This record gives sequence, structure tokens and C-alpha cells, in this order.
Amino acid sequence: MSETYLVPLLCTRGVVIFPTQEVNIDVGRSESIKACEYANSANSYIFVTAQKSLDTDHPAREDIYECGSLCKIKRFRRKDGYLRVGFAGFSRAKIIRDVMINGIQSVEVETIDEYFEDETILKELMSKVLLEFDKIKLHANPQMNVELLRNLKNGITAAELTDYYAQVFLLDYKDKQRFIEQPDVIKRLSMTLEYIRSQIQVDKIEAEIDEKVRSRMEDSQKDYYLREKMRVIKEELNEGTPSGSSEDLYKLIEENPYPEHVKEKALDELNKLEMLPSSSGEYGVVASYLDWLLKTPWYQRSVDNDDLNKAKAILEEDHYGLKKVKERILEYLAVKQMTNNLKSPIICLVGPPGVGKTSLAKSVARALDRRFVKVSLGGVRDEAEIRGHRRTYLGSMPGRIIQGMKKAGVVNPVFLIDEIDKMASDYKGDPSSAMLEVLDPEQNSMFSDHYLEEPYDLSDVLFIATANYIENIPSALKDRLEIINLSSYTELEKVQIAKEHLVNKQMAANGLKAAQFSIDDDVIIYLIRHYTREAGVRQLERVIGSLCRKSVLAILAEGKKKINVSKKMVRKWLGAEIFEYGTKEKKDQVGVVTGLAYTQFGGDILAVEVNYFDGNGKFIVTGQLGDVMKESTKIALDYIKANARKYHIDPAFFEKHDIHIHVPEGAVPKDGPSAGVTLTTAIVSAITNTPVHADLAMTGEVTLRGNVLPIGGLKEKSLAAHRSGITTVLFPKNNLKDLEEIPDTVKEAVKFVPVENVDAVLRHALVK
Repeated sequence: MSETYLVPLLCTRGVVIFPTQEVNIDVGRSESIKACEYANSANSYIFVTAQKSLDTDHPAREDIYECGSLCKIKRFRRKDGYLRVGFAGFSRAKIIRDVMINGIQSVEVETIDEYFEDETILKELMSKVLLEFDKIKLHANPQMNVELLRNLKNGITAAELTDYYAQVFLLDYKDKQRFIEQPDVIKRLSMTLEYIRSQIQVDKIEAEIDEKVRSRMEDSQKDYYLREKMRVIKEELNEGTPSGSSEDLYKLIEENPYPEHVKEKALDELNKLEMLPSSSGEYGVVASYLDWLLKTPWYQRSVDNDDLNKAKAILEEDHYGLKKVKERILEYLAVKQMTNNLKSPIICLVGPPGVGKTSLAKSVARALDRRFVKVSLGGVRDEAEIRGHRRTYLGSMPGRIIQGMKKAGVVNPVFLIDEIDKMASDYKGDPSSAMLEVLDPEQNSMFSDHYLEEPYDLSDVLFIATANYIENIPSALKDRLEIINLSSYTELEKVQIAKEHLVNKQMAANGLKAAQFSIDDDVIIYLIRHYTREAGVRQLERVIGSLCRKSVLAILAEGKKKINVSKKMVRKWLGAEIFEYGTKEKKDQVGVVTGLAYTQFGGDILAVEVNYFDGNGKFIVTGQLGDVMKESTKIALDYIKANARKYHIDPAFFEKHDIHIHVPEGAVPKDGPSAGVTLTTAIVSAITNTPVHADLAMTGEVTLRGNVLPIGGLKEKSLAAHRSGITTVLFPKNNLKDLEEIPDTVKEAVKFVPVENVDAVLRHALVK
């Protein structure tokens, strides 16, 4: 007789529980965890049913099957972020209606009574099922052990037999759902018999295939024996010689100093290759593997340049500035020369695009006299891209690291890993986890590539990684890297780089000689201020390249002897000025404050606008602000509310007015805590109708007590302020130590004022 129960609901992915069955399930979804915790604490039943699609993360009512099992929780254990729960099936059941119990998704279910109409038919079907069971090969169904067969023959009921079958056979969850939904035992027995007979047919086909494979293997061994016999006969008659390729490979393996484990592996594969007919598919696989194994460098190495003065001269010749990086490379050379034994460091150059990270790595290779190889990880989301594919896959090959080593041809190249902050991950694995073994000095002497299958020593490789944004580097990877920051260039540095490198490079690329083209410093500054706005010099190089091409055209088409580029010529060839130098506000304004931001493209200035109007106390924030920046706006407003009288603001003001904060440009996402002082100043300025100095910018995080906390990226922010014509920068007092990194040219043009609290900020920012 069926009964009804009010119980929590648990949806599973591909798991169907039968009555009398006990199953352990890892529960991870928050709603499922709550349901299990409630059922366990209340010692009540729980209704377990499967969802229709395995891909649904949060199934709705229509996404699950109505029929399932009423279960008891037997075991309950908490793990890291999920539950390990043991369920015992009690009865088939069907959902009647949805309910909520203490905020937990629950259902009212009705148990389903099993039945059969003809006992004679039932017994006949059961006998057939037991008879057919004996014909199934046990090795084809590992879960069907001898004990199970004994249980099936000793007093098991027909209903239990069908459920037992559905449990132990490797059925799809949709097939299991057919069993759980069928209350008629006779129909379930018919379904069981149908599945068993189909399995018997599969076993027969597998036996036939095994026999054919065995026969072909015997034929292959026979062919090999005859080929070897013919080869020996020809050798004795001097009518032929052994296979040249095999002999050459044997000679290559034996005469070169490969590691012993590599020699052993190569000889095994070569023996296997000689036994295979050249027409077989496996022959190509083994031959390709041997080629990779022997051509990957195991012992070849280049001799380092130990002349410190020569290395320093090369670094200075290729790059202007970048003092810290050059010092680090020279330190490495000096210590290596002193100890004659030093593992290569794992250096990571972090900075905006265009500041010379990749070209610096090439210069390091030139300074050390090492070979250079580059791999870009931008968009890589498959772990096999790093570790390689196993040889069982069609078209398998080593990962990018081993491919790069083969291209380098030596065990000690300079290996550039570009865009390390732009790796992704998906269902194919996490490549950043695979990179841990590559970039960990304690592990990379035994790097494992799935294709090579032999440990590879990467400890002599000088790895140089590059990234635009340090926050995007996975923390585990970041811990293994020696971070060197490359900040934005100052205007003076850009002029020097253009004069010493970019102009000459573009002249050579476009076929111009020194007597045909010239450009003065003031024109270069004009290009920097009005045709580029960037942290590096990529756009500047493009602009100079464009001027060179137009000069070539003028020389050939108009017959000119020499082009001396002027500002007038720049405007004619490149069009009107793209950027206005100094984008700060032109005059002091109320409710408008200039903030400083740090992005992956370098520093930038950020205007914050505040307005208010009659309303009922609403607070509106626009401009694509992230969660952290939205919190900063709330902190700023709450601080001002708490100290309203201190700043001569009527506390009732906030109840009668709506306040709107906007951060242009509206389409660009923005986030971070360092806009706290900017937001606070803008709100106070708007409410008190007091203008803010237009030539002043600020940065700093604000607390509810009005303290100003330190921030990151002060150097990049300062360069952006200087580039925009700002003359005064307010920054947290705890960032005083960072002033040492700011170039002297910036410190001479910009006044830096340390502040501890909001009062100090307002004292300097608001026009008295």
C-alpha cells in the first residue's frame, strides 16, 4: 500500500539509486548540501532522483525525473568544500508536488508499489534470466563476481533480481531510469532478459575479434621471421646490406652521450620498429616517437659568454634604461662565473605593453651568447599544450616546452614564456598547474612530458616570463617567479629611445639613409604628446614608421633629396592631432575630482563626477564600476554622513536629496580601492559647493574612520599625472618609500603631498 512523505529533494548527475542498494555520492551544490544536512540532522528520508541532462548546473523542476528513490542517509562526512554521503535505497517513489521546508527545496512523494499479474509467467521469465546469466563472460562485467551469481540463484525475489541487474551492469543512467520507473516486475524481467541477450551477443563479437587479432599477430611474427631470414641470407651472399636507417640509428644512439635511460628507451623502440612492417599504422607512430626522442637535446649545450663588460655593453646597446633588469642579468653571470655551477633563475618581467619585455629577453640571449626560443601562452587552455599528448592518441606530439627545446637544439637556451598572465583553463585541464613543474627550480630537473615519457632536465634553461598584469598570474606560479617590474616610460625616456633605437630601426626598414631623413627632438616630443598615449613605445614606433614611408614616397615621387620632418609636415601626413596634451580639467570645478588609476596598460587619470538633486535619499553609481569600487563609494558616503557637521553639512540633506556618482568613460570597466579619497573629495565638494583644484590629482583607499591607506602602482600613476599636466599629487603617507622609484624628471615637475586622513586631503584639494 503506497504512502506519502514530505522530504528534502536531492538531484544527482547520472546516479540512480535502487531500493536495497547503498551508494556513496559526493555532494557539492549548495542546495544539495543543505538538503542532505537537513535530512541527516532530522533523521528523515530524502528523495533522490536524477537530472535529465548532465550539463545542467542548477536543475529546475522540469529538468529532473519525477520517479526516483526514497532513501535513508547511512554515512555523512564533510570534505573540502563538499560532503561524502552514503545513501540506502528504501522504496520507489514519485513526486506529487513541490514544497519548501525551512527554506530547503522539498517535495511530497508517494511510494510506488511493485506488482505482477501472472505468477507462472513470472517464474518462467526468472528461470530464463538465471539461465542466460551463466552464458555471460565474467571478465566482460567485472562487477558480477562469483558471490553475486550465487546470490542470484539462492532465494532472491524477481523484483530484487531486476534491481540487482540494473545496479551491476554498466548501463547508462537513462536505461537505469527505465528500471526505476517500471513498477511491473514482469515487464522489468523482460527488460532484463533483453539486456542480457544483447550482452551475450557483444561477448560473441568480442571473441571473434580476439581470434582475428591473434591470427594476425601470428602472421606478423611469421613475416618478421621470413624477412630476417632473407636479410641474413643476403648478408652471407654479399647481395645486400642491413637497413641503412636502422644501422644509422643504432650508431647514433651508441656513439652519442645520451643519458642511459634515454638510450635504453630508444633501443627498445628501435627493436620494436624493426619488427613492424613499414605499411602498418604503428610503424609511423614508433618512427615519429624515435625522431622526437633522439632530436630533442639531451647533452648538447652552448658556451656562455663570461665577459661581463661585453654582456653589459650589449644590454646597454639594445635598451635604454631598465636598470634593475640589466643588473639582475649581470649578477647571474658574475655568480655563475664565480661558482661555475648555478641553476638558472626564473625571471618574470611585468609591465604594460610596449615597454620592451620581449625584446629585452632577446637581448639577454645575445648578451649571454645563448640560443633564444619563444613560446606564447596567450589563450592556452589545454594542459596537453604544456605536457604533451600521450602516444595512444592519434596525431599526438610533445608539449610546447619540449617543442621549444627541440627548436633551440641545446639544453641551456634562453626560453621566453610570453603572456603568462593570459592562460585560461577549461574541462581539458589547467595549464597553469602544468607550468608549476616547468617553472619550479626544485622540480624542473625532472620535467615529465606525456609524449616523451622520459624525465627531462630543464634546470639549465634560463626561463624569462612576461606578463602585463601581475594580479592575473596564478598565485602558485607567482610564488616561483622572480618578479621584476618594468614601469611606463617617461617622456624624456621615450625621446631617448626614439632617437637611439626607433628612428634608426624604421629608417633601415624603409630603405632610408641618414642623409635622406632627419627628425628633431621637439618633433618627437610633439608626436609623443599629440599622436600617442601609451605606457610603452609601440605606437610611437608605428607613427615614426609612417613618417618614414611617406618620406620615401616624397623622395621618389617628388624628387626631394632630404626630408627634415617638421610639425607642419606631421599634421599634413598624419592628420589632425589625435590627443590633447594634458587631459586634466581646464579650471577648478565643483564636484569634479581627478583620480589616478593603475591598469594593465600602465597608469591613467580618472575623473570622478558627483551631482545631487531633490529626492528621497537615493544613491546612484554609474560608469561600469566593479564591486570593490562600489564599496568605496558606500564607505565615502557613510563617512561623510557620520561627519556631516564637521564639514558644515546639514545631516537632513541626505534624506531630501539623491546623490549621483559617475566615473567616465562609461563603457570602460573600473575597479579597485584606491579611488576612495577621490570619491570622498568629490562628494564633499558637490554638497558644500566648493571647487576642487584642477591641476591636482589624488589616490588612496579610505576607511570608515577617514584614514588613508596605502595603494599600489604609485610610479605608474605618477607618470600618468605628469603626462596629463598635473602639478600636485596627493598620495598616502605610507607610500613615501615608493617615491624613490619615481624618476627625477617627474619629481621635479610634480609636487607630491603625503596625506594621512580625509581632513588633510580636503585641506589641500578644496579651493579655499
